[in-house]
Parts: sequence; structure tokens; C-alpha cells
Amino acid sequence: MPASKPKPADPETERAARDLSVARQAIQVERAGLAALEASLDGDFVRALDLFAAATGRVVVSGMGKSGHVGRKIAATLASTGTPAQFVHPAEASHGDLGMITPADAVLALSNSGETAELSDLVSYTRRFAIPLVAMTAKRKSALGVAADVVLALPPAEEACPVGLAPTTSTTMQLALGDAIAVALMERRGFTAEHFSRFHPRGSLGARLAKVGDLMHADLPLATRGTKMSQVLIGMTEKRFGCVAVVDAEGWLEGIVTDGDLRRHMSADLLDRPVEAVMTANPRAVAPDTLAAEALNLMNAHKITALFACETRGKRRRPVGIVHIHDLLRAGIA
Repeated sequence: MPASKPKPADPETERAARDLSVARQAIQVERAGLAALEASLDGDFVRALDLFAAATGRVVVSGMGKSGHVGRKIAATLASTGTPAQFVHPAEASHGDLGMITPADAVLALSNSGETAELSDLVSYTRRFAIPLVAMTAKRKSALGVAADVVLALPPAEEACPVGLAPTTSTTMQLALGDAIAVALMERRGFTAEHFSRFHPRGSLGARLAKVGDLMHADLPLATRGTKMSQVLIGMTEKRFGCVAVVDAEGWLEGIVTDGDLRRHMSADLLDRPVEAVMTANPRAVAPDTLAAEALNLMNAHKITALFACETRGKRRRPVGIVHIHDLLRAGIA
């Protein structure tokens, strides 16, 4: 019996396999570049950090072409992590934007070859006015490297593109080195998640790090002991939080009256009763500096829709604000 002929390979399957192989190879090449970069870090990196940390102005980042694109990202990362920074395009610098750079600044110039002609005016400007210059380049002996105060030398590495020419591994190393600078400066400055949220108030991280004090209302629904429930109901209706805090003569929290309390104490004489006869004593409350996400979790866990924010003195609590679950949801806390 003749042997059966093998089925012809599916062209689409073969193409997909080739694509995945090329992609994985590119990542492997870039991973090798990053490993070489990690191993190359030395005292020059620390000296560059010293210059950036000592600058009383900004870290000015510049680069041309792909290095410029990376430079913009580095400047943005520095600025959002506590190091004032801006990107200055080297060609625009030669047409007036050099005025953006001051003696209080430090400059980070990116050029893989170190011979980018468009950087020459910017480099000359830093030398003329003694502005610290850090070069990020693969050529330590290039024009940029020789002129710089500190050189962050990129190690020799194969580009990931098939012809070995398109900036791929080199720009990945630049980007990673820029991130390393930003992270190390964050550590030096003691930059925290709370600081980060100040620069990202509209982002999802800013929402997660928002505090009750950022969202609470200061116009509180309050009632003192002895107030009749008829007046308490008026206050609950006016404030629209569905609750009233019961406080003593000095303003310290004693209890809370909620819609649920009204249902539980419904009777013919409810409106004539004093508020302390209806209130729930020792209600749950939070501090103004409590994370809003934590407050939302507390509301969900106990099936409540509003929390009073209180300042404390010993075991006593004084209401200073109130936050409703709708405030948290509108702020993107979820």
C-alpha cells in the first residue's frame, strides 16, 4: 500500500509561526541589551544623579529623532515623580528655545552616536554658562561624550531589527536608563504614593489615593441632645445625606440617626421624642486622612451610604465633615 502524502502546510499557520518567532527573537535581543545595561551601571550613574538632585531648577532633556521621542518620555516620567523636568527639542533650541535653559538647570542629552549635529548649539550653551551636562550615548569618545560632565554610556548591543539598523535595542536601553534615573531620584527624595497622587489628581491612581478629607462636605447635618425628632427630620431633609449626627453641647459625637433608625422607631409619638431616644450610639466614623477607597469598603461592608469624618481627642470624636457613597463613586473610587 503506497504511503500517504503529507498534507501541505497551511500558509497562514506558517506565517503566524514566523511572525511569533521574529517577535520573540526581538524581545530576546532587547532583553540581552537590558542585561548588559544593568551590568554596566557604575559610579557615573551616581554622579549623574548628584548633578540632577543638586539642580535647583529643572532637568532639561533633549534628543533628536527616536532619542527625542524617548527623551520626551523621560522628561514626563521625571516630572510626574517629583523631579521638575521639561523636554527641549534641539533644533528649536537653536532658534530661541535655549532661553528655556537656565544656570539653575541640569541637562540630559540623548544621542546613541553622540554626533547628532542638532545638539551642538545646546551643548555649546551648557559649556558657556557652566550648566551641568549629562550625556546618554553609546560612544563615550564622541563629541557629546567628550563635552559632557558625566557620560551614561550605553553598552554595545545588537539592534533587534532584522537589518540591525533601526533604533530598537538602543532606544529600549535609553528608556530603561531614564526610568532608572527617575526611580533612583524618587528614592533619594523620599517620594511617596501620596506625592505621586498630587501630580495625577485626574488619573485612576489619583482616585485610589484620594482621601476622605478631599471629598467630604463641611456643611454637616447636626443635632444636639434634647432636639425633638420633628426638627431632626427637617435637618435630614434639608441636608439630603439621609442621616444626622447627634452631638453634645461641646460638639462631640454621641450618635447618629439614619433612615433605618426612623423605620425602627416608627410610632405615633416619634416626632415628639428627643433625638437621643432614637439615635444609634457610637456610630462608625473615619478620620479625614482615611483613604477614600477604605471608606468605600467600610460602607459596602456595613451597608451604609454615608460616613462622618471626625477629629479625635482621646476616645472622643468631633464631626468635621461627611462623605456620601455617591461622592466616592463620582470621584472614580471603585
